[in-house]
Amino acid sequence: MEARGLVVASLLLCFLTGSCYGNRLFSSLKQTLDVTASPTQGQVLEAGEAKIKVTWGLNRTLPAGTDSAYKKIKVKLCYAPISQKDRAWRKTEEELSRDKTCQHVIVSRPYDASNTTAQSFEWTVEKDVPTATYFVRAYAFDAADHEVAYGQTTDTGKTKNLFQVLGISGRHASLDICSAVFSAFSVVSLFVFFYIEKRKAKVSQPKIEMTGQ
Repeated sequence: MEARGLVVASLLLCFLTGSCYGNRLFSSLKQTLDVTASPTQGQVLEAGEAKIKVTWGLNRTLPAGTDSAYKKIKVKLCYAPISQKDRAWRKTEEELSRDKTCQHVIVSRPYDASNTTAQSFEWTVEKDVPTATYFVRAYAFDAADHEVAYGQTTDTGKTKNLFQVLGISGRHASLDICSAVFSAFSVVSLFVFFYIEKRKAKVSQPKIEMTGQ
């Protein structure tokens, strides 16, 4: 019974930590993909409006068949180091299951190894993307849905080709208008209530008749 309990506890622990099949490290991936994106260094994009054009493909200097095991491609928007300062939830981890750098998926689709030309996708920056500095990274997955290769628009130190996204602050014109209307309605209602109360008080006030001496 004790042995069975230990097995169950081990399975539960590995399930919760995502380590049942071993930890996959970012450094174990092959950098075989070439990835480019339309934003220029330091460009500022507005969330919900701006578009990012991403192009990816196998590095042409590699021999044919290098990507034969690639079955799926995921292109993601990733936080640059400048956006991770004092923000623990944006941290980079060597273990892929714990890495919080790449939170926004731009595109996810099957990988076509027979296509020797670069593939492109245009993505409108989603409204929930927060203000930060970013770069773009693509992951290749094998048949077991494990990351096996990657490519990114920046260098290893994540210092080049970084761009910014200006997120929506949470204040919208519609909300401002509603707030102003509600405030005006409250003020008008207060004056109307005050006027009505004054009229009631005036009507209910007893009249004093003047009598001659």
